[in-house]
Amino acid sequence: MNIIIAGDGEVGFYLAKSLTELNHNITVVDPNSELLKRLEKETDLLTIAGSSTSPQVLAEANVADCDLFLAVLHDESINLISCVLAKKLKAKKTVARITNAELLLPKHRDMFRDLGVDEMVCPERIAAKEITNLLNNSVATEFFDFSGGLLTMYVIHLEADSPVINHSVQELVQTYTTLQVRIVAILRNGMTIIPHADTVFQQGDLAYLISRPNQLETIKQVSGKQDISINKAMIVGAGRVGRYAALTLEERIRITLFEESRRRCEEAANLLNNTLIINGDATDIELLKEEGLQTTDAFIAVTDSSETNVLTCLHAKKLGVKRTIALVENTGFISISQDIGIDTIINKKLITASYISRFIVKGDAVRSKWLSGTNAELIEFNVGKWAPATRHTIRDLNLPQGATIGGIIRGNETILPTRDTQIKAKDKVVVFALPIVMEQVARLFE
Repeated sequence: MNIIIAGDGEVGFYLAKSLTELNHNITVVDPNSELLKRLEKETDLLTIAGSSTSPQVLAEANVADCDLFLAVLHDESINLISCVLAKKLKAKKTVARITNAELLLPKHRDMFRDLGVDEMVCPERIAAKEITNLLNNSVATEFFDFSGGLLTMYVIHLEADSPVINHSVQELVQTYTTLQVRIVAILRNGMTIIPHADTVFQQGDLAYLISRPNQLETIKQVSGKQDISINKAMIVGAGRVGRYAALTLEERIRITLFEESRRRCEEAANLLNNTLIINGDATDIELLKEEGLQTTDAFIAVTDSSETNVLTCLHAKKLGVKRTIALVENTGFISISQDIGIDTIINKKLITASYISRFIVKGDAVRSKWLSGTNAELIEFNVGKWAPATRHTIRDLNLPQGATIGGIIRGNETILPTRDTQIKAKDKVVVFALPIVMEQVARLFE
C-alpha cells in the first residue's frame, strides 16, 4: 500500500516508524526538516520537507498514486484542508486527525466526506472515553471491547498476591475449571511472550486475556484483584482530554479538576456543571492534600507534560489513591511508568495508530487496538467467503510465530477457540499479532 503521512511532530514520526514494520511504501511530508533528518537516519522512508496544503508538495509526494493519506498535524484546520486537497488530487482514502469532537457529529461527518475527508479521528475524545471505561472497570489496567462487547480484552497486572504466580497456563486451566478465557500474550520485562501450556506466570507480568463479559468475577478470583468503588476522582489538566473526561464522569462521581491556566479553567467552567475547578499547580502536593487527595479513589493526570503526569500519579499512589491513570506522550516512558506502579497509561499516538490500523492491514478489518508497552496489535477481522482460514481447523492453519487467535464471534455466539476449532465465512475473528507477521495473518481471512 502507498501511504502518505502529513505530520508536524511526534505523532507522524511514530506512525511512520510503526508502519514501516508492516512493509508499506511510506512517504512523510513534514514542515520540520530537522525531524525529517532524524527520521531518515532511523528508517529508509521517503521524506519531503514542506506543507501538506501545497498542491506542488503533494504532487511531489505522488499523491495521485496514494492508497491512504493521513494528516496528523497538531492543527486540525491544516489536516482537513490537506485531506480535501489530497482527495481532489486522486488519493483513494483520506484520514484527518482532529481536536474538536463536535466535528464527529453525523451532520458534520457527512459534510466533510462530501468535501473529501473520508475519516476523522479525535485522539482526545477516545482517550477520555478510555478513562471513563477504566473507572467503570477497576480490575484491568486496560480493556477493549470487540463486536459491541461480545468479547473483551482485559490486561491484568499480576502482583505478588495473585494466586497464579509461579503456576503454568495449564495449571491455571486445570485449577479454575469455570474460567473461560484465552491468554493471548504476556508482557514481561518489556518482552512480548505468546504463551503456551507450560508458560509460568511471574510477579509483575501483564497478562492479556480475551474473554466473554460474564467471566469478570472469575478473572478477579484468578488474578487476586478486588473491585474498587470509585466515588471521588481528581483530574489534573483541563485540556481537551481532561474536560471530556470530567464531562462524562461528573454526573455519577465527585470530580475535582486542577489547571494552572486561567483561560483553560474558564473554558472548563463553561462546559462543566458539577465539577469543582481549581486554578492551581497540581505539582504542589500540599494543595492536592488540602483538596482531599488522601480520600480520593482515582487520580487522573492528563496535562501536556508526561513528566508532570507521571510524577503526580506517583505522589497520589504513595498517599494511598487506589487508581492512577497518566497521559504519557513519550512512548519510551510507557513501560517504565507501568513498572514503577502507575496503573494505566494513556497514549495518543497509540490511540491514533489503533484507529488508522484497520485501513492499512489487508482483509476486512473492523476494529484494532495497539497495546501499551508492546508493539503488538489486537485486530478484529471479518472472514471472507473464500478465506483460506475457512479450509482448515486452527491446528492446520500454520499461524506464524508471533500470532494467535483470541476469539471468534459467530452471529451472537462467542467462541474461545481450541486447535480443533473450524473458522467459518462471515465469522469475526480477534487476532493478536506482532507487526512483522500481521500481513501474513491478514491474508488468511481475506
